[in-house]
Amino acid sequence: MSVEQTARSEHEKSEAETSSSSAPTQSYEKPTTMSGNDTQLESTEQATAEAAHKEETHMDDFAAALESYTLETEPAPSEDNVFKGTVIKITSSHVVVDIGFKSEGLVPIAEVTDAQGNVTCQPGDQIEVMVQRGENEEGAVLLSHERAQRVRVWENIEKAYHSKEPVKGTIVERVKGGVSVDIGVKAFMPGSQVDVHPVRNLDTLKGHEVEVRVIKLNKKRGNIVVSRKAILDEENSAKREKTLEHLEEGSVLTGTVKNLTDYGAFVDLGGIDGLLHITDMSWGRLTHPRDLVHVGDQIQVKVMKFDPDKLRVSLGFKQLTPDPWLDAAERYPIGARVRGRILSV
Repeated sequence: MSVEQTARSEHEKSEAETSSSSAPTQSYEKPTTMSGNDTQLESTEQATAEAAHKEETHMDDFAAALESYTLETEPAPSEDNVFKGTVIKITSSHVVVDIGFKSEGLVPIAEVTDAQGNVTCQPGDQIEVMVQRGENEEGAVLLSHERAQRVRVWENIEKAYHSKEPVKGTIVERVKGGVSVDIGVKAFMPGSQVDVHPVRNLDTLKGHEVEVRVIKLNKKRGNIVVSRKAILDEENSAKREKTLEHLEEGSVLTGTVKNLTDYGAFVDLGGIDGLLHITDMSWGRLTHPRDLVHVGDQIQVKVMKFDPDKLRVSLGFKQLTPDPWLDAAERYPIGARVRGRILSV
């Protein structure tokens, strides 16, 4: 065996011994039994860690979705390239426009045609156009009316962004992480910003007209992020402040049934929800809250308990009518014959 092979063999043997000595030894100690509090604490910590991991994953997904949507959008056009021209004539394929250049410009006829197929301009009208790159074979300047309009749309969006004014839009389609909203240009609305409460199926929102607020704007990258939740939160906050002015135990309010559960109904009192428990719905017996109320119903309820710190409200419906058991002895004296209805067997 050569010296080199001998050295290599010794080196490999040394590494194996080092690796073996550094390996963790298995413990045979009897595990200690954890107390109930320790188990609960460990479960709480594990749940907290899992929630933090889910939140971190959600934020990563949101960031990735926002980044991918940004790459798909077109940068905002510059106002410097927008000119006001005069329509000279209209052909079957183009609108000829004079913008003061040596040669006239051409706007595709499709850009000035409405949904019904009517041309929206006439010779002599002034329209805004944007100069495109290049010319056609006859040397006419290529123009775009749509891109010029897009500049004005961006101006309005930027103004709304700084003033925090709401803008109207239409939900176009579902995209990764949220929905695409047409507000004159495509904008991205994250799923968490669609409503105050999570929306399970975003596909059902397609075609809905909504009011949104621009919460992020990057003209250079053509990136717009909007939120409907921001507007709803402000509306609910204003309603809540008004409701709290006259919300107290014993007061009678009108609310809207918002949700039903097996144990009761949640009623929107105006920016704040109250729980109408099934035992406070009727003096009789109910198998389910839907036996008395349905989602969307407007009902009068009585405030039974109110915690101003936690904004928890307990409501009553049966308390608006007298307790039938108070005068039961008078209405049904012993020995009297009465008519009744069999409810269950």
